[in-house]
Amino acid sequence: MTNFSEISRIMLENYLLGLSILLFVLAIAAYILKSLFLWLLGKYFNKAGLLPEGFTIKRHFHPSLWLIMILLGFRVFQPLVKIPEAQSVIIDKTWQIAIILALTYFLIRMVNLLKVIIIERFDTSVKDNLQQRKVVTQVDFAERLIAAFLVAIGFCMILLSFEGARKIGTSLIASAGLAGVVLGFAAQKTLSNLIAGFQIAFTQPFRIDDVVIVEGEWGWIEEITLTYVVVRIWDKRRLIVPINYLLEKPFQNWTRTDSEILGYVYLYADYSVPLEELRKEFHRLLSTTDLWNGKVAGVQITDATERTQEIRFLVSTDDSGKAWDLRCFLRERLINYIQEHFPESLPKHRIATLERREVIGNS
Repeated sequence: MTNFSEISRIMLENYLLGLSILLFVLAIAAYILKSLFLWLLGKYFNKAGLLPEGFTIKRHFHPSLWLIMILLGFRVFQPLVKIPEAQSVIIDKTWQIAIILALTYFLIRMVNLLKVIIIERFDTSVKDNLQQRKVVTQVDFAERLIAAFLVAIGFCMILLSFEGARKIGTSLIASAGLAGVVLGFAAQKTLSNLIAGFQIAFTQPFRIDDVVIVEGEWGWIEEITLTYVVVRIWDKRRLIVPINYLLEKPFQNWTRTDSEILGYVYLYADYSVPLEELRKEFHRLLSTTDLWNGKVAGVQITDATERTQEIRFLVSTDDSGKAWDLRCFLRERLINYIQEHFPESLPKHRIATLERREVIGNS
């Protein structure tokens, strides 16, 4: 009995030692081959100008490709190590799960690389970037959808590698009608969001970097996922909105067809203010700033009350950010101009008194 235990211990130690040596050698060899392959691939992509500045192929594929090479090498050279049958079953099952996970992750990174290459061809930083943002929105959504599909496929493959899961799968297929109804009710919200995501990706009521007003908040569309949309508020807060919300409720999109927008400034002044002088100063101020795009510039009295007149200064700019800055610029300068040149025309309250004369007679 003692000899049998000793033999078992020696066999266990030997195969563990052999596996350790094999994995160590494979890790080094795979690292060298992976580094050489990714270096050549990165050199080709950089020469072709397909990748954005700072993007490296090596960092993008390092963990997944390295692990795949180790696993494939292990499958090839595993017969060199004599592994007991009981442990061999466990190792084979572990290898199957590991290769599925590694391949799934590698394919997800590959899809992400394709997205990066496509987006690099469409520069959204240019002035007229409507077509670019349209493509970026569709590609970004497609990448997320494919990644989710790959994860689902990988998860199913792992489950089907177990005998118990196969039996469960057969039972589910046999009762597919009932299962479909149950899953339909359970995943109603998820399916609704997914369908909404398809609608948004291809009908595009909004795109990445569109300027929108949602729930009274002004910001930019920063991210579109399969289930929600991230709106970057002007003060750097993030508004998370369910994706189907934007199809069911109205919202403002300031860059639906182009980014050009009209801005306005309202001033309230006394009736004595000289409108022509204000109009000249308004045009002079516009000529001193690059915020105005030179298309629309107008001054009109839009309302009048018993005390003041409402003067609207209308301007056009290339985007909403410039519109905000130009409005603030004009408001400040025009108020200063009135204060310096026509202080008597600032809003005021008039009080008129009637002099009462009384004749006092001598009694």
